[in-house]
Amino acid sequence: MAQISLKQRGVGYVLVQMLLIGLILFGPQGFQLLPDSIASWAPYRQVLGIIICILGLLLSLIAALNLGKNLTPLPCPKDDAQLIEVGLYRLVRHPIYSGVLLLALGWLLIYPYALVFLYVLALFIFFELKTKREERWLLERFPAYSGYRIRVKKFIPWVY
Repeated sequence: MAQISLKQRGVGYVLVQMLLIGLILFGPQGFQLLPDSIASWAPYRQVLGIIICILGLLLSLIAALNLGKNLTPLPCPKDDAQLIEVGLYRLVRHPIYSGVLLLALGWLLIYPYALVFLYVLALFIFFELKTKREERWLLERFPAYSGYRIRVKKFIPWVY
């Protein structure tokens, strides 16, 4: 089998993803989305945000463990990869992305600013685009992926 370059395996997707996550965590925040009249709710909103961030992180870590030796930062599967349909992959096709999105939403609860909201929205749209490409690669590699794709939702169990 011919050697495939990092560019052909989707390293650009990884770089854009890292940029968006960096913007969410460290980028300019813009103006606050919530009015000062509900400032007394801030501690509760922040605690909820922290809980959601922790859940997102745990979801991503468990999903990475479920992948085992198949784990790669690139969207193109490894040459020796196997299709994983166990663990969190029974519930959603992209649980690592689900976890990252949960983490981003939790961060938005902690820091409810306009630009943070736009970065989180951009990350969701980006994951939509990235999964379209990633799933084409998975369909090429694994004939059983088409049935799996019909049975299992993309990001949210039984919903989406």
